[in-house]
Amino acid sequence: MPKHKLARFAENLTFNNLFQLSFEQLAEREFEWRGRWHEFFGNGNPIVLELGCGKGEYTIAMARQLPDQNYIGVDIKGARLWRGAKTSNEENMANVAFIRTRIELIDRFFAPDEVSEIWVTFPDPQPKKPNKRLTSQRFLSLYSHFLKPGSPINLKTDSRELFDYTLEEVIPAAGLQVDIATPDLYASGYGGMATAVQTFYESMFLAQGKPITYLRFSE
Repeated sequence: MPKHKLARFAENLTFNNLFQLSFEQLAEREFEWRGRWHEFFGNGNPIVLELGCGKGEYTIAMARQLPDQNYIGVDIKGARLWRGAKTSNEENMANVAFIRTRIELIDRFFAPDEVSEIWVTFPDPQPKKPNKRLTSQRFLSLYSHFLKPGSPINLKTDSRELFDYTLEEVIPAAGLQVDIATPDLYASGYGGMATAVQTFYESMFLAQGKPITYLRFSE
């Protein structure tokens, strides 16, 4: 393993806003902040998740723009999460945390009605494994365990296949409501957080002339 990754893994252990628990640890005991995230953040502000957050750039950017909300980025790659955790610590961002885990285990970290919004930004579209898509019915069922009724889920992706699949198959089957759906976000005239923040890959796709799709849906 490259030395820089080992160094990042070691530094991850020093961040008090980065939580890393294995499946075995979660099976042995309940996550300490499950149902108590507002105690961790020290306020009663809404909690927003970014799933598959990578380096946490979207999580960090949203937290900077809306300091009256708490943001938690989730990813399985520790070397990537290191960047977001380090930045949030360097900037003393009290409204940011990160969890290193598989999304399949996400409901182990949050109690019912504890989360107010979810962002899924540029996930793996899983063209050959629809059941592994983060907007599949399998995952939506997981999210329903902790997402407040009526809370929005945002999907931002360069994959038209994933956009169409979520809009045309998953949402109707689940009986959910479409709030916003556009196959070309930056030509739609829509503003808000969806256009206020861009990831590295998003900027790269836009430079290549590739449209970015955006979907916002809820119960």
